[in-house]
Amino acid sequence: MIASTPPRFAARPDGRPGLLVLFARMRLAVLLVVVALSGGVAHAGEDAAPRAAVVGDSPAATGAPRAHQARERRSAGTLVVFNRAVITFRATVLGVPPQERAVAGRERVLALLERGGGGGVAVERIDLGNAIKIDGGLAFVIAEGDPEPLTGETLASVTESTVENLELAIAETREARDGRLLLRAAIWAGGATIIYLLLLVVLRFVGRAITRRMLRLADSAAGKLSIGGTELLSRSRAIRFVRQLLRIGFWGIVLLLTYEWVGFVLSRFPFTRPWGEQLNAFLVTTIVDLLEAIAQSVPELLIVVVIFLLARFVNGLLTNFFDGIQSHRIDVNWLDTDSARPTRRLMTFGVWVFAVAMAYPYIPGSGTEAFKGVSVLLGLMLSIGASGIVGQAASGLILMYTRTFRPGEYVKIGDHEGTIVEMGMFTTRVRTGLGEELTVPNTFALSMVSKNYSRTVKGVGFVLDTTVTIGYDAPWRQVHAMLVEAAMRTPGVLPVPAPHVFQTALSDFYAEYRLVCQAVPGEPRPRAEVLSLLHANVQDVFNEYGVQIMSPHYLGDPASPKVVPRARWHDAPAKPPGKG
Repeated sequence: MIASTPPRFAARPDGRPGLLVLFARMRLAVLLVVVALSGGVAHAGEDAAPRAAVVGDSPAATGAPRAHQARERRSAGTLVVFNRAVITFRATVLGVPPQERAVAGRERVLALLERGGGGGVAVERIDLGNAIKIDGGLAFVIAEGDPEPLTGETLASVTESTVENLELAIAETREARDGRLLLRAAIWAGGATIIYLLLLVVLRFVGRAITRRMLRLADSAAGKLSIGGTELLSRSRAIRFVRQLLRIGFWGIVLLLTYEWVGFVLSRFPFTRPWGEQLNAFLVTTIVDLLEAIAQSVPELLIVVVIFLLARFVNGLLTNFFDGIQSHRIDVNWLDTDSARPTRRLMTFGVWVFAVAMAYPYIPGSGTEAFKGVSVLLGLMLSIGASGIVGQAASGLILMYTRTFRPGEYVKIGDHEGTIVEMGMFTTRVRTGLGEELTVPNTFALSMVSKNYSRTVKGVGFVLDTTVTIGYDAPWRQVHAMLVEAAMRTPGVLPVPAPHVFQTALSDFYAEYRLVCQAVPGEPRPRAEVLSLLHANVQDVFNEYGVQIMSPHYLGDPASPKVVPRARWHDAPAKPPGKG
């Protein structure tokens, strides 16, 4: 074990404290001032900040396990001389742990410097490792276990960097004793402070001028962004946004100037120079890392751009193909005009999904844990919140590709009937003959029993049907003939195919007749009008032939037939034919 002697620098022969003692007493005050100026930026992960005598931890290697990092912090000790980290001890030598080695080494270095001399640093090879000497006196030993294996350090590289750090610390102690150099540093610091204050004043005036100009531009631009006399962007909000943006930019520049000023001032004085170097190195390293990251990301971004350009080109080809099918320029057997539009949407969506999947590995930051976490979160949100949307879309695709409905067809879905106006991915729009437009969810349309009145007709049009119940005292042949006559009187009903009457039920008190015919109009409202006219003609024909439409539960014949005589067909407020 290398013995260490207590430092003899508490007082000079004339009774005044030594310079190193004064600096040691000033350390806490200087630290508080610097933290107040720099916002505690002496962080750099190194052990340069003064702590009692020794900093008992060291930065762990990048990528090392957390347990290993914690063990390293507990077992390592950093030797700090004049606020500069010289070496980090990690090995236990002859039973002395790294922390005690750092304490003993610091005392030896200070004691050797107090003796005076040239301050020459030499290295001597011994059994334990490399001995570091100052003016021939042993300062400390660098053991074989002190280099960090995870970072590829060797005993030679650690020794070389230790000698450089120690020589720099010795030179700074000499500089701290030179009043002329300290005065020069103070002049530089004062000049930098004056320049810093002048820049703040200039920045304030320039910022005010830029703010006024930008606010005028924002006010005029917001007034121009309008549609139909309605402002798309409120003037007050635009001005508030520009003001906040300029304020953030102003304070960002102020903080940058302050950061540079603090780093420059701290770098002028020997004792605070390590802090200033750390501040400057942190800013430069951050900027360099950012530029390197951007430069490394450029090739990957080019690949992403190429992938999306190819996807856009393929979608352009698909659009031209499906537009040709819709306009009948292209004729294929496996696709019709009705399903061309949804098929194009599906294929376009598939192409973009495939492009995103191919480009994902090349997106900068895609391999980071944060990016993976965001991807998992988005996937979870989509899987939970989009279940209903996926069901609606699947139902819409089933309706389209099974050709259950087509636009223009007259259908009945549940209790709702009308003409199909549009079939979307999630909903189907149906327009009734009563001036209504229904939006039917595709899952509802797929799950309900539906009737299609247009699918079996010949040509354009729809099936028209109605049901009446007539007592058994009316001859069924007469009822058939009357219903057919009523259908033939109705405008829009086609004679070919001829209307048909079916007896659908023989109930206890009446027979049920159903009239089925085909009408020509394809618009939604004419079907309601045609059905209304058909019902009116049925009543007229039955009145003409004296057949009651009452379908009673039979208890006895009424005193008089329940029919409307022709003379009363146009009682007020009805008007006879040919009159206004």
